[in-house]
Amino acid sequence: MRMAELSRRSGVATATIKYYLREGLLRPGRRVSATQAEYDEEHLRRLRLVRALIQVGRMPVATAREVLVAVEDESLDRHMRIGAAVWALPHGAQDPAGGAGRDEAREEATRAVDEVLERVGWAFGRAEGDRSPAYRMLVDAVAGLSRTGYPCAPADLLAYARSAAALGTVDLDMVERYEPGTGQVEAAVALTVLYEPVLLGLRRLAEAEESNRRFGCGG
Repeated sequence: MRMAELSRRSGVATATIKYYLREGLLRPGRRVSATQAEYDEEHLRRLRLVRALIQVGRMPVATAREVLVAVEDESLDRHMRIGAAVWALPHGAQDPAGGAGRDEAREEATRAVDEVLERVGWAFGRAEGDRSPAYRMLVDAVAGLSRTGYPCAPADLLAYARSAAALGTVDLDMVERYEPGTGQVEAAVALTVLYEPVLLGLRRLAEAEESNRRFGCGG
C-alpha cells in the first residue's frame, strides 16, 4: 500500500507517519521510485502499536523506541520479550525513597507485598522483586497509602491480587489470539496500554453501582 492508504487504514496522519519514519519507530517502506515507497501489513501493525504507545499512552518518543527495541529482541523467548517490552513502559512516579534510604513505610509495604505474592503463588514476581518496575510501583503505592493515613492491609491487597490473577489470564488469552512471535509481543504491549483505561473505567462504574446499592435512596 502507499502512504495515503497506510494513513487511512491506521488513522494516523501522513505527516505523523513521516515523523515516525524519521525517528526510527517505523521501518522504511520498499522504494518504488525516488519519491515513493510501498508499505505492507507489518507496517500497519507496527504503526498501530506506535500509535497506542504515543498517542494513547502518551509515551515520549525515546521511551517508545526502547519498548520497540525490546519487542524486536528475538534472542529472548516470548515470555522474556513480553516482560522486557512491558517493563520498558512507564510505571508511574517512582518513590524517591525506593532503593537506598528506604523508610519504615516502604519496608512495611515490601513485607505486605511479599506476603501477598506468596499467598497467591506468584513465585516469579517474588523472585524478580525490586528488579521489576511493576513490583516497585506496587510497593511504592502501598507505602504511599500508609503515609497518607489509608493503609492497605495484606487482606485487602490479597483481594485485589486474586482479581488481578483472573485479569492476567484474560489478558494472555487475548494475546494468544495474535500471530506467535513478534505479533504476540506487540499485542501484549498494546493491550497493556489500551486496556488500563478500560479497567479503570470498569472499576469506577462498579464502585458507583455498589455505592448506589449501599448508600443511595433505594439502599
